[in-house]
Amino acid sequence: MGDDHAERRLVAILAVDIVGYSRLIEDDEAGTLAAMRALRSEVFDPLLAEYHGRTVKLMGDGAIVEFGSVVDAVLCAVALQRQVAARQVDILPQHRLLFRMGVNLGDVVVEGDDLLGDGVNVAARLEQICESGGLFVSGTAFDHLQGKLELPLEFIGEQHVKNIARPVRTYRVLFDGNVPRWQFKIQRLRSWGPLAAVALVLVAAFVAIWLGPWTTSAETASIARMALPLPDKPSIAVLPFDNLSSDPEQAYFADGMTEDLITDLSKLSSIFVIARNSTFAYKGKPIKVQQVAEELGVRYILEGSVRRQGDQVRINAQLIDALGGHHLWADRYDGAMNEIFTLQDKVIGEIVSALTVKFTMAERSQSEQAETNSPQAYDALLQGWDHLRHDSENETLKAIPFFERAIELDPDYSRAHAALASANWRIAVSNWEAANLGFERAMERVDRHLALAIRKPNSLAYAISAEVLARQGRYADAFAKISRAMELDSNDPENHLSKARILNATGQAPEAEREVQRAMRVDPQYPPSYLRVLAISQFHQEKYEEAVKNLELLVIRQSDVSEDYATLVSSFGHLGRTDGVQENIEKYNALAVPAGYSPLTVQELGWYWYGDIFNYDSTYRERLKEGLRKAGVPEGAGTDISYDEYARLIGKSNGEYNIKGATEIDAPTAKRLHDRGVKLVDVRTALSFGRGHAPGAINLSVVEVLARDTLSKAVSREEEVIFSCHGKYCGDSAYASAKALVWGFKNVYHFAGGFPAWEDAHYPIETAPGH
Repeated sequence: MGDDHAERRLVAILAVDIVGYSRLIEDDEAGTLAAMRALRSEVFDPLLAEYHGRTVKLMGDGAIVEFGSVVDAVLCAVALQRQVAARQVDILPQHRLLFRMGVNLGDVVVEGDDLLGDGVNVAARLEQICESGGLFVSGTAFDHLQGKLELPLEFIGEQHVKNIARPVRTYRVLFDGNVPRWQFKIQRLRSWGPLAAVALVLVAAFVAIWLGPWTTSAETASIARMALPLPDKPSIAVLPFDNLSSDPEQAYFADGMTEDLITDLSKLSSIFVIARNSTFAYKGKPIKVQQVAEELGVRYILEGSVRRQGDQVRINAQLIDALGGHHLWADRYDGAMNEIFTLQDKVIGEIVSALTVKFTMAERSQSEQAETNSPQAYDALLQGWDHLRHDSENETLKAIPFFERAIELDPDYSRAHAALASANWRIAVSNWEAANLGFERAMERVDRHLALAIRKPNSLAYAISAEVLARQGRYADAFAKISRAMELDSNDPENHLSKARILNATGQAPEAEREVQRAMRVDPQYPPSYLRVLAISQFHQEKYEEAVKNLELLVIRQSDVSEDYATLVSSFGHLGRTDGVQENIEKYNALAVPAGYSPLTVQELGWYWYGDIFNYDSTYRERLKEGLRKAGVPEGAGTDISYDEYARLIGKSNGEYNIKGATEIDAPTAKRLHDRGVKLVDVRTALSFGRGHAPGAINLSVVEVLARDTLSKAVSREEEVIFSCHGKYCGDSAYASAKALVWGFKNVYHFAGGFPAWEDAHYPIETAPGH
């Protein structure tokens, strides 16, 4: 039985690793290998012989070395680091070979020439968490070094390292012989008398603040306490990096760096990444990583800081396993602004390595494409993005000059073109129906910058393209664009939400609900719009109780979207509920009427429901209208003919309406006809009409007033008549024109540009008294 016992012995183990080996090989394979061979033959081998070390194994970018004495192991490691540093003084920093080292004294299993067991593993794990050019030693090694080493050792806490169950007491060897200054100050306190206690408290507070971000609590996250189930792949949340720059205005840079790390990680299909919206909810709050992990349903947390001084940037980052209660990796990265993408790539590379995941070929190809060669352009983009993310008109206008500056510095900067398109799209949407000159200018910029952005694969550009196409009712084209956006960034929750909207519009509500659920999982602290799209997908599937539940939650969080109350009313109608119907109709009207729209009717909701739904799935549209009817909502004016009777005359191309049997006219033609006496019927609401209209125009609201008899009173069937409304993307004048044709009016003109085109042409305008 004794023959089965493995051979063991107590040895000192030195683990050595080259920092950034993959990058060095990629940059200059021949030069890096030559430098490694030179260091090994001229530095490592002689020092190992001097200190009686034996190389157990070589691993390409590292080695495991055995020593009979822990003192020899540490002295050899110190000599190695010093000689390596001295030999590379004249070499550019980015080309230097830097080493991390860890020493442990422990029991090992002997298998031939190899050594196995925790004695080796602890040394290797200490090396992995050690800083570049440094040396960490374990507690067991430290205990045997007392009085035998001239250099001081700094205790840095009990570290929880990968695959080692117990925490490891860890010490840093201080090569310059100086103990950190704060330690000396603590020692001097002993002679301060009564002030010592106060001073100790202050020093302790300083140490807590300075070292706090890098100290991992022994607490662990619990799967049982997870608010959401863990994904079936490595899951990570990137917390907002602290801005340690002397200028608080540099916060945009730290936020931008954090967001870019989230975006870069999101592009990797093998990692589940929490969205920015959810992680930034913790910004500036005292939290524990275990709490974050449990609330967001992830295993790993990345946290760090950014310091920017002039042209120099320092990034500190650490990756924490919240379930294990220890950090997998921590490091510091220094460089100039023109190396900023290299620094980001290093952080991403370390995370990918620590989580043992791999890039696909497409992901690797994408990651190797430089965003821009201009650090100034990148800085301008981050400043613009800091404004754009606030999602207001004023902040959008502030963002645009920064994006334009980025493009001036780098005309081929794809991301800046996409960002500028996004800002202008926001402006265009706010003027969508009017399609006035402001809209036209914004859309021209959207189209131009999207074309430039898409020359280089860009998720944001494809996502904005999908929104434009969906707004125009071109759902098949929109689906193709959003699918491409998701190929480039499968973790972006907004892409999932955009896809869900398109699926709802095309009769695929079950798939839409799944996409919303995915968006909510990636962004657990999701904004109200997610609940809206979820409720709509449930409504389309006739899950009315679930839809009502989510709509009621929605209107608590966001109460200013009138269609939410209409959807509630339709749901109540299908459920046969009368309680709450009138209340929600009144809430709809309270929002819609002051904004220049009509009180709630079945007819108008069949035209506009969270936007134009002319090309929307007809079954879903009719289900919405039927619920409103069951709830007792009025049909609206001119409903003696069915929707199908007049809608068959209407077509739509690139968002613009055309009517079979009507003559399309522009503003000059409308002015010329009106001047010679042709009646111009403005079908906007009385409130909108009163704010401004063409002189002599007749106001017949298409929703509330326009009917066979009211139109016949204003104009005979044989007379020419012009229909006008809010603008070329407004369907009101199209519906009015089509209805008039069905009612037998023979000379119908469709003035699609409507009042905004009249106003842009600087033609005379009248307003009603009081406006």
